[in-house]
Amino acid sequence: MAEYVDRDLRESRFERVDLRGAQILNSDLTGTHFRGVWLSGLVMRGVELVDVEIHGEIRNVTINGVDVAPLVEAELDRRYPDRARMRPTDPAGFRDAWNILERLWDGTVVRSRGLEPALLHESVDGEWSFVQTLRHLVFATDAWIRRVILGDPSPWDPLDLPWDEMPETPGVPRDRTAQPPLDTVLALRRDRMTTVRDVVDGLTAESLAGQTEPVEGPGWPPSRSFPVREVLLCVLNEEWQHRLYAERDLTILEARSPGV
Repeated sequence: MAEYVDRDLRESRFERVDLRGAQILNSDLTGTHFRGVWLSGLVMRGVELVDVEIHGEIRNVTINGVDVAPLVEAELDRRYPDRARMRPTDPAGFRDAWNILERLWDGTVVRSRGLEPALLHESVDGEWSFVQTLRHLVFATDAWIRRVILGDPSPWDPLDLPWDEMPETPGVPRDRTAQPPLDTVLALRRDRMTTVRDVVDGLTAESLAGQTEPVEGPGWPPSRSFPVREVLLCVLNEEWQHRLYAERDLTILEARSPGV
């Protein structure tokens, strides 16, 4: 095991580094940023956790003997009454959830049009711009609906935007620098949302309980079978979470725009 003792590693960058089983003792992590990292099985003892922000999937997280994950879930459901409906168990529930997402996203898009077009390409705190967020959701629909459920091995549009940490994958576009007009991306987005609508409208109890067929060829997700309900829940989660991120960032962008 490599050892770094009494070393100054401030401002270091670790990317695609395997630190499984590492021991971090008597070290200062003040101001450290973690993005796209896996922290399963992490043990932290004798720590000072102050002024910390965590955004991600939280399960079985125990702080001072208390599993905080159920508390966080309950509070989020209280803040957002529609959130619990993003965990449907039957076809009617999925149709209801998609109705909600369509309505919420309509409001978010209307809000975005109140900003100068250039601001919709502006990053807030290193996160995706509003237009990039829409492009990522096109990618999510292409990946999980058109590829996994509908069986298209290469459903991608050149404007698809995978998550930043995704390894280079043959045939999958990932142009983070493109700045297409909002209306261009919205037209693409409407097409993909219509596809999801068609899928959920056609759901039956039998198809929802089934498995997808593996799709041959390179791409994402990998070529294997997935439970249909889990795939659709993934899409609902992407749509729900990224709209919240977009609303959060639009608030900041509005503050930068004196005309709003």
